[in-house]
Amino acid sequence: MLFRSGFGLRAAESLERSRQRLAELLGAHHHELTFCSGATEAIHLALLGVAAAMPPGRLVISAVEHPATAAAAARLGERGWQVVVLPVDRQGVIDLDALRAMLSPPTRLVSLIWGQSEVGTLQPIAEAAALCRAAAIPLHVDAVQVLGHQVIHLAELPIDLLSGTAHKLQGPRGVGLLVRRRELAIRPLIGGPQEGGLRGGTESVVLAAGFVQAMEEASERLAAHAGLDPLADWRDSLLSELLALPGVALSGAPAQPGKRLPHHISLLVSSQAGQPLSGRGLVRELWRHGLAVSSGSACSSVVRAGAQQGSGVLRAMGFGEAEAASGVRISLGPWLRREDLARIPALFDQARRELVAFRGGL
Repeated sequence: MLFRSGFGLRAAESLERSRQRLAELLGAHHHELTFCSGATEAIHLALLGVAAAMPPGRLVISAVEHPATAAAAARLGERGWQVVVLPVDRQGVIDLDALRAMLSPPTRLVSLIWGQSEVGTLQPIAEAAALCRAAAIPLHVDAVQVLGHQVIHLAELPIDLLSGTAHKLQGPRGVGLLVRRRELAIRPLIGGPQEGGLRGGTESVVLAAGFVQAMEEASERLAAHAGLDPLADWRDSLLSELLALPGVALSGAPAQPGKRLPHHISLLVSSQAGQPLSGRGLVRELWRHGLAVSSGSACSSVVRAGAQQGSGVLRAMGFGEAEAASGVRISLGPWLRREDLARIPALFDQARRELVAFRGGL
């Protein structure tokens, strides 16, 4: 028994060291960090857990949230909560004036995505958080896309809950985190004594350590470049070449610091005649040429009557159905070399031409 207890103590110590290090990298206290299986669970714990500790009221989410947040909001709707959607502009940016108006009773909770996964837009989180704090309404922030690509210091931001996951920054799959301000009441979704009673089930010590390793490497890259993601320069160069192709347009916010995720390109693609092409079809053609890109959200691939449904995010931004189905997303990472990007514009144009010639853009 003593021998086994020794192993258990070492595992517990390793887990707490991982918790402390991640909290340090995020500018939080280690008691505020809960390990989860990923961001989907963290988002559900944030919204459902906090909502369970207060009377039903109104939840405000943006029109461009990740499907995980939309699913959690739907669960609250089934429990008597009112869910209202905060509008966004043509670039996918939330309307702060509309948010301010929505912070009156019966609003009790707000959830916003920081970096939009489909179109790359960064929300003005500091301003939105200040409005929520002034109204004494808890704010949850989905920071999945921002983690590792931007310096985050939660002690300097009036954010009450923040969710993230490891695999979006080259960490292992199956581990995420929720950072919660300690004075905010929350109830567990999975009962058990682990994670301070907030998340039952044996924690994965190895996955937690992998999360730390990924965060440390990302933080070192940022520190070596004055807090800026070096991928932004590569992104800007590639984006310039892609936008020079006829029928290719940027979606989301402009490629500027504080406006757009530094590793993200999102495009609307049309034929040279101006007809929107199928983003999903273009993804298939690019895969035939050895390029892995995406169309829409990886978590919400919806097929309707044999055809791709236009992206709900792009529709919320004011695009029509055909344009909303023409989106393509390219994500860059530190595993790439600059020379890997040199061939992309020519292959992109070739794939588009082949899609028009052989499949009619479908």
